[in-house]
Amino acid sequence: MTRLRKLGAVATATASAYGSVLFLHSSLVSAGDNGGGSPLEALRKKVHDPGAVVPAREAQQSALKAAGKSNPLDVLVIGGGATGSGTALDAVTRGLRVGLVEREDFASGTSSRSTKLLHGGVRYLEKAVFNLDYGQFKLVLHALEERKQVIENAPHLCHALPCMTPCFSWFEVVYYWMGLKMYDLVAGRQLLHLSRYYSTKESVELFPTLARVVNDRSLRGTVVYYDGQMNDARLNVGLACTAALAGAAVLNHAEVVSLLKDDDGKRIIGARIRDNLTGKEFDTYAKVIVNAGGPFCDSIRKMANKNAQEMISPSSGVHIILPDYYSPEGMGLIVPKTKDGRVVFMLPWLGRTVAGTTDSSTSITYLPEPHEDEIQFILDAISDYLNVKVCYSCQYSLLFLHVFSPLIFSEELVWREHNDDV
Repeated sequence: MTRLRKLGAVATATASAYGSVLFLHSSLVSAGDNGGGSPLEALRKKVHDPGAVVPAREAQQSALKAAGKSNPLDVLVIGGGATGSGTALDAVTRGLRVGLVEREDFASGTSSRSTKLLHGGVRYLEKAVFNLDYGQFKLVLHALEERKQVIENAPHLCHALPCMTPCFSWFEVVYYWMGLKMYDLVAGRQLLHLSRYYSTKESVELFPTLARVVNDRSLRGTVVYYDGQMNDARLNVGLACTAALAGAAVLNHAEVVSLLKDDDGKRIIGARIRDNLTGKEFDTYAKVIVNAGGPFCDSIRKMANKNAQEMISPSSGVHIILPDYYSPEGMGLIVPKTKDGRVVFMLPWLGRTVAGTTDSSTSITYLPEPHEDEIQFILDAISDYLNVKVCYSCQYSLLFLHVFSPLIFSEELVWREHNDDV
C-alpha cells in the first residue's frame, strides 16, 4: 500500500452482480514513476470509467495458461486474501505481469473473519511507551497512516467509528484519557477525530446498555476515541477486482496442487493449478512466486521443500453476533482489560452487534469451529459491563473463527521489501 501511494495509484473496488464500482485516488505522483506516469494515468481513467468491467473468468484463466516457459509471468501470487490481493495490486501497478490464484473464493478465509476494525494499534503504543520499544512505536505510526489511507480510498466500505472505554476509578479516567490523547498526538495529520472524556450521565446516554456498577465499582465516566471500521470481505474483493482491471490475471477456485521446478530441480519456475470448478489442471510459469496462503502457507512451503520446518503458530479468535440493542448504532464499546486480563469489545455491524474476542492456540483446519467455552467466555465478559441480560440463546449466530499468526505477514512481505525494483 505504501508503494501504491508513491506511484499515485491507490485503488479499491467493490464488485456486485452487475459489475464493479471503483475509486482511484492520486497522491505524490512522480514523473519518473513507471514511465513518466502515463500507464498509471491510463489505469486511473480506466477504473473511473462507469462502464469498466472485470474480465470474465475464461479470459483470466486463458491469461494464466498463456504464461509458459518462454513467456512467464513476472509474479504469481498464491492466496486471494487481503495480503495476496494487495500484493497483486501492488505488483501490477508497478508494470509487472501478475497472476493471482485462490483455492476458495476471495476473502473466504481469515480476511473475512476479522474484527472489522482499522485500528492504529493503541495497545502497541502502550507497549512502546512502557517498554521503550521503538519498533512498536514505528508499527503504530505505520498503522495509523494506513488506516487513514484506506478510509480515504474506500469511503464506501470504511468509516471512522467512536469507541467507548469505560472507567471505574478516577485513576482509570486519567490513565485512559492521557493514553488516548497520546494516541491522538501520534496520529498527527492521520487523526480521525479527537478523543474526549464523557461523564457518567453522558456515557449512559450515548451507550444506554452500559452498566453503572461493575463488581461493586461505580462508573466514573468513559473516554471515547476513534478508530476505523471496514467491510473487510468487500474491501478484499475490491482489491482483487482492481488488480484484475489493472491487468492482473485473477482467478478464484483455483488451487495450486504442486510447484514446478527447473531441470536441475532447484529453482521454482511455476505452479500446477487445478480449476476446482471443472477439475481440470494447467501449468502457469512465473519468475517469482509469492506465498500469501495465510495460515496455510506452510503447506505451500512444503511443496517446494517437503522437509521445510513449519513456521506458523496459528491462533483462533471467536466473535459472536448479538441483537442490535446491545450496542447503539455508531458507537462501539472496548474494555481494555477484563478480570482475566483479556480485551473484549462490542461493535455495531450491519444492524447487529459483534462481540468478542478470544485468542487461543488452535490447529489449522479449512472450516474451524468455535468451542463452547470460548463462546461462554465472551458472553460472561460482556455481561459484566451491560445492564441487560446476556445469555447463550440471545446470540444470532457465530461469526468469524479467525486463524492467524503474525509470522504469516513477515514471510509474505519478504519479496516486497527486497525486490522493490524488480
